[in-house]
Amino acid sequence: MRTAVTVLCLLGVLFVKQDAEAGTAFDLMRETAVSWTGELPCGNWDCECAFKRQRGCCCVAGSVFQLEEDMFGRMVGLWQGLSTLNSKLGELTGPDSKVAFTAVMSPMSMGSQCFGPFTSHVPISYTNVQLNQGFGYNPALGIFTAPRTGVYSFSYSVYSNVGPSGERLYHMVQLMRDGVEVTSTWEDNREDSEDSGSQTVVLQLRRGCQVYMQLFSGRMLCSDTEGHNRFSGYLLYPLSD
Repeated sequence: MRTAVTVLCLLGVLFVKQDAEAGTAFDLMRETAVSWTGELPCGNWDCECAFKRQRGCCCVAGSVFQLEEDMFGRMVGLWQGLSTLNSKLGELTGPDSKVAFTAVMSPMSMGSQCFGPFTSHVPISYTNVQLNQGFGYNPALGIFTAPRTGVYSFSYSVYSNVGPSGERLYHMVQLMRDGVEVTSTWEDNREDSEDSGSQTVVLQLRRGCQVYMQLFSGRMLCSDTEGHNRFSGYLLYPLSD
């Protein structure tokens, strides 16, 4: 089918020759369209409105309305995306994203006080709390409970002094996650009267997971007079539940 412009222009030229009294070129095209038999080749335009009821008509009204609908749908999608992004940013920067703790065992008397030995494994209570942001650490139980899902870093140091040379230096501590050993540090010899060690681990925890230090049964920590036995942790970054 010829395009609307080609058809109407050709017909307009013919009518210029046939009707000397015709007005403007548009009048000629309008008259041609009115007298046209069959469907007008107007594409998406409303030819019936444009040529027969011209006053107040908008030839591209349908296209404009469709464009408005498309733009509105895109704006709604954009707004939903921004709302989701704002929610995620709130999770990352909100108050519960700041989690950290540091706690130390209470000082012991030199040569006269030990923690242990016990007949079963016992959680170590680090009662001297120096930092507890987010309140995830319970000093009474020595247990850290994750306030939110995320990746955490935990560190601990262990120290023991059994006094006179020849005494048995005999300790073993374990870092536990929900009752399962993650890592441990131990010593068993009569050559050293004191020794220390430390470790750092990174763990992915769900909300409510518990992490704590445990003294192995039959072992003991002695004469830590300066708070060398420490337990600490902090949230590296949160994750969605």
